[in-house]
Amino acid sequence: MKIRRLPIEIIKEYKKLDTSSITDALDKQGIVGGLLGIKGVVNDTRACGQAFTVHYVPCGINKGTVGDFLDDVQEGDVVVIDNSGREYCTVWGDIMSQVAKEKRIAGTVIDGVCRDVKTIREIKYPIFTKGIYMMTGKDRVEADAINIPVGISGVKVCPGDLIVADENGVVCIPISSVKETLEIAKSIEATEVHIVNAVKGGKTLKEARAEMGYHTLQTKAID
Repeated sequence: MKIRRLPIEIIKEYKKLDTSSITDALDKQGIVGGLLGIKGVVNDTRACGQAFTVHYVPCGINKGTVGDFLDDVQEGDVVVIDNSGREYCTVWGDIMSQVAKEKRIAGTVIDGVCRDVKTIREIKYPIFTKGIYMMTGKDRVEADAINIPVGISGVKVCPGDLIVADENGVVCIPISSVKETLEIAKSIEATEVHIVNAVKGGKTLKEARAEMGYHTLQTKAID
């Protein structure tokens, strides 16, 4: 499946936003994008880029490989791995992290676990997972497809969707909603800045929030 490429200017704008504002903007549109339970492994790292998806299944009698898909990932993409939340084996470690860093891949998101975190933290590679465990995925799981729609924490992630990950977690923005979500998120952040400044100027928090409609910023409009 060929990934439709977003303008680099849009991705640069998303890099200025945090995931909280983005999920509020998605809520405003009735879109679920937060990937529950997936957290950063390395402090003070974030990732923003289009999704390159990888799907894993348990190995059968004939063992497949854990995948050499990194050769196909473009600079700036985020690798999104659907390992069905498996915690008994990993699909990412130090070799993958070092190669990804060399290729300027933006980061990795795994519905599952990773290992070799000492090296990952030393090179400050942005990786977001459901945990850490040392057992290899070799002979336990295999990559059976790349760049197909996958399920991450119950959210559909398609190739080319925009992934943003930071200290708060990971969010997926469907490629069809990227532009509208960006404008809404920027408006929400501007409103929140205005509220803080209004309080600094002497208003109560209740007054400032009421003035700016804070409690309905993320509420989906009724058609």
